[in-house]
Amino acid sequence: MPLYHKLGDFPQKRHTQFEKPNGGFYYEQLFGTEGFHGHASLLYHVHRPTQVKEITKSYSVEPKIAIGKNIKSLLLKGFELKPEDDFLDSRKAMLVNRDCIIGLAAPKNSLTSYFYKNADADEMIFIHKGKGKLRTMMGNISFEYGDYLIIPRGMIYQIEFESSDNRLFYVESYTPFYTPKRYKNASGQHLEHSPFCERDFKLPTELETHDEKGDFLIKIKKEGMIHEMVYATHPFDVVGWDGYNFPYGFSIHNFEPITGRVHQPPPVHQTFETATFVVCSFCPRVYDYHPKAIPAPYNHSNIDSDEVLYYVDGDFMSRNNIEQGHITLHPKGIPHGPAPGAMERSIGQTVTQELAVMVDTFRPLMVTEEAMGLDDGQYYKSWVE
Repeated sequence: MPLYHKLGDFPQKRHTQFEKPNGGFYYEQLFGTEGFHGHASLLYHVHRPTQVKEITKSYSVEPKIAIGKNIKSLLLKGFELKPEDDFLDSRKAMLVNRDCIIGLAAPKNSLTSYFYKNADADEMIFIHKGKGKLRTMMGNISFEYGDYLIIPRGMIYQIEFESSDNRLFYVESYTPFYTPKRYKNASGQHLEHSPFCERDFKLPTELETHDEKGDFLIKIKKEGMIHEMVYATHPFDVVGWDGYNFPYGFSIHNFEPITGRVHQPPPVHQTFETATFVVCSFCPRVYDYHPKAIPAPYNHSNIDSDEVLYYVDGDFMSRNNIEQGHITLHPKGIPHGPAPGAMERSIGQTVTQELAVMVDTFRPLMVTEEAMGLDDGQYYKSWVE
């Protein structure tokens, strides 16, 4: 996160004594990325953040692969994923490689009976259906339909939903999420041509400070395993922090599309980047306005990346028979483009109300057994006239 933020109380000088009002000291923690080189924050705890009382059990959540080397375009009917009570149980990996996990979730209940930490990956959770609050050790963020939540690895969090009808699209990334470099100047400020700016970010507020001892269950994901640990003190005991590494939100509705006289390539829709994939937001916008413009995207070859599109809402003019919650996978190695008739239908159209999230990975994706359970089986033939 290329933005300085702070909450609560902390000493003027880092790595110095920070005394409690009634005696003793607060405990400093460096919460950083990429060793000591990347973005970092300094947190100050009431109790030592290292007090593991027990490791009660460990179990595998490794995705089961159905297709390891895939050349087949797929359409997954995401809303056919059955809701589940538990937040973690509801998360189902659809597409995976050694860089990321792309998945869906339909949790019916809030994550409040335990705490969760992903020790391997930064998480991007896109809220398709649902409203509530992300609660973290660094403060809380309210969320609603259309919000991206970026949660750095190592962040302890809970999620509260206001209802049982929730649909999430998520990506776990083994490299950090950043906003695109070309949107920023040398010091990290967003430039005038950027489709969003610092004002659009939802930053943590409502810092919770719990001075409590007891048995607090934390489920930690690491290397395809969930380890259940009991901590001796409440994980949300931070009295203050400052820095550049923290959770934040961004609404897809605040993305301002870049348009042109002729069709613009997908990079103009880019929202986040990592070292191994990019995330784009396709939002309502004015269509191309050259008198001979073809608003539908041109055919293009996926030579360098697998393309995943998650359809959120609106009129998906480039495809036929696309519905909310569908996921399409266009693997590298074969060209793809508009469905038959879509190019012709688009001519003369002036606006689109489409809303979609795209993930382009630089390495091929494997298809899980959970994904094959949602596959329509025919999508790869959809370009045949």
